[in-house]
Amino acid sequence: RNGLRGGARAVAAAVGLALVTAGCSLFGSDDRGQEIDVVTVEVGDCLRAPEKSQAQIVTVRKVDCKEPHEHEVYATEPFAGVDGATPGGYPGDAALTAFAQARCLEEFEGYVGVDYRDSSLFFTWLLPSPRGWEGEGKHRDRSVVCLVTGTGEPRTGSVRQTGL
Repeated sequence: RNGLRGGARAVAAAVGLALVTAGCSLFGSDDRGQEIDVVTVEVGDCLRAPEKSQAQIVTVRKVDCKEPHEHEVYATEPFAGVDGATPGGYPGDAALTAFAQARCLEEFEGYVGVDYRDSSLFFTWLLPSPRGWEGEGKHRDRSVVCLVTGTGEPRTGSVRQTGL
């Protein structure tokens, strides 16, 4: 996945999460949660931020939402170009970013329960990398992942329909 991108008010720097994915990984668990391949995240998953900023990672730490976490997946959106079709070749960072910004903003209220402009939360997104885009099978990544986040402090509990 290409680096984490911020919504209009996103605080990516405060959160320190920069994800780029492609390829497979080993899975495991520890006190920071279960390590999962980032292309397998689902709506409602709560994620811990990496302990250090990285240019490229293939896994994220999934935790129960009751545990401290920095991010919550609120939408996964397959990329579609302006014509509604998924291009065969990598569409580029600009096209993916424009798509992510529009789709994540559109999906925010349905998940959180309040318009983004009235929320105390922020959103950001993960984009497919060129390598992930061209991947095969379970490593093919053509979706944008929308993440709700706060100001960097871990939270406990889901934000689904909280109106925060």
